[in-house]
Amino acid sequence: MPDPTLLNQRYQIEKNLGNGGMAVVYRAHDLTLERVVAIKVLREDYSSDPAFRERFRQEATAAANLAHPNIVTVHDFGIDQGHLFIVMEYIPGTDLNTILQKRGRFTVDEALPLIRQACAGIGYAHRAGLVHCDVKPHNFLITPDNRLKVTDFGIARALASINPQEKINVVWGSPQYFSPEQAAGNAPSPASDVYSLGVVMYYMLTGRLPFTAASIPELVEMHRSAPPPPPHQFNPAIPSTLEEIMLKVLSKEPSARYRTADQLGRVLMTFDDQLSSQPANVQTASSQPASRPVPSRPISQPRPETLSPGATRQSPLPVGAHRQASTPTRTVQTGEKPLPVPQVVTPTKENPLDIDWITLILGLVTFLAVGGLIPFCLWVYLVYNPPIR
Repeated sequence: MPDPTLLNQRYQIEKNLGNGGMAVVYRAHDLTLERVVAIKVLREDYSSDPAFRERFRQEATAAANLAHPNIVTVHDFGIDQGHLFIVMEYIPGTDLNTILQKRGRFTVDEALPLIRQACAGIGYAHRAGLVHCDVKPHNFLITPDNRLKVTDFGIARALASINPQEKINVVWGSPQYFSPEQAAGNAPSPASDVYSLGVVMYYMLTGRLPFTAASIPELVEMHRSAPPPPPHQFNPAIPSTLEEIMLKVLSKEPSARYRTADQLGRVLMTFDDQLSSQPANVQTASSQPASRPVPSRPISQPRPETLSPGATRQSPLPVGAHRQASTPTRTVQTGEKPLPVPQVVTPTKENPLDIDWITLILGLVTFLAVGGLIPFCLWVYLVYNPPIR
């Protein structure tokens, strides 16, 4: 099909953004609403299938009802000159797959915020009853300010229309990223998207896929039965706790994974918070194997000081901090258990000649007041009861 110039008498095609196995994506201008949009035009062999047209209409309608900061918004869909098309929000940026191919793996600090955004968007779709079915780096758009947007919910299916016992002839998804149940032809579920998110996370942190094969049937069998290599074999900087999360997500049985992307996102948020709260210069030996250091957050290192013989070093305190004068400070090296530092208590000396003058004066005033009342009362009594002579 040659590149169109005008779709549906409304969308002016400006630029070809990319070609895929299912569709061609264009940048276009909406002449009615005066805005830039992205349009995915499906290939003719898909558009000519009446059953596919109806399925596409249902799924595009469901996708158009998703409104979330981490999901590309669907504006419109239709058919023009025998070609189905879907109109979406235009996102300036690059897809995650292109970024990975250019730069290789991500650090933990770089990958977690992006994966959590993907979990937020896909988790929202799960709550709306939709499964993405094709989670992969190609469908994650990264903006210049590191916002992630999930796109291509065009093949998502409403959960209410899925029979758990149903088997389908068409395998939804990409062979490198689909779940074992998708590989077996079973109906996908939110846990299927979670598995695919685990494959994406594995790729981001190790720079390679957990399963590679020379043919699709061999790759399908590996997804169904082969255990993934431990991620730390390819990136020793991956913390052991995060590796456990990744391997759980890549479980063969859906019930052994996190059930939804929201649940995975909460687990990653908790891990990220714990990682952020760890002291930068203290790591105990019990928190990790000796051969797998947990990376700490980058901090600025102090300039080395030159000390004269016999001098002692005092750790500088940040502005506003208070140092306990009785507790000496000590630098704890990595892997070393901090030794208990005894508290030095300075005894106070009591002066036996110290006099509480306030108490003494108050007592004297009380004495004078009480003592003065006695003569006064006696005089009143004698006035009204004079002595008999």
